[in-house]
Amino acid sequence: MAAPSAPRPPTLNMEAPNDLQPLYANLVRIAHSPADLVLDFAHLLPGETTATIKARILMSPLSAKLLYRALGDNLARYEAAFGEITVPGNSSLAEHLFRPFQPPEPPKES
Repeated sequence: MAAPSAPRPPTLNMEAPNDLQPLYANLVRIAHSPADLVLDFAHLLPGETTATIKARILMSPLSAKLLYRALGDNLARYEAAFGEITVPGNSSLAEHLFRPFQPPEPPKES
C-alpha cells in the first residue's frame, strides 16, 4: 500500500496593479520588535549622506525567516548561472555604502 502523499499547496496567483512603479533600492534599514521586522528601503546617491525611505515593509518573524531562505536559494541559483557575487572584503557593508564619494582620478601626465 502506498504512503499517502502530502497535500499540495494551492496555486497562488499574484497580480500587480497597472500603476505599480518599480523601486530601486541600494540601502535597507532593518529594525525589529518581538512581534515583527521592519524593512525600510531607500536609494542613496553617491556623495549624499541622506537617503529617503521609498518603501516600508513589515513582516512577521516567520515571514522574514522564509524570505531569508528564499533569498538564499535564489542567490545560489543566480550565482550558479552567472558566477559568484563578490562582496568587498576589507570593509563593512556600511563603510562600502557610506564612504564619501570618490571622483575618478584625473589621467596622469607623461
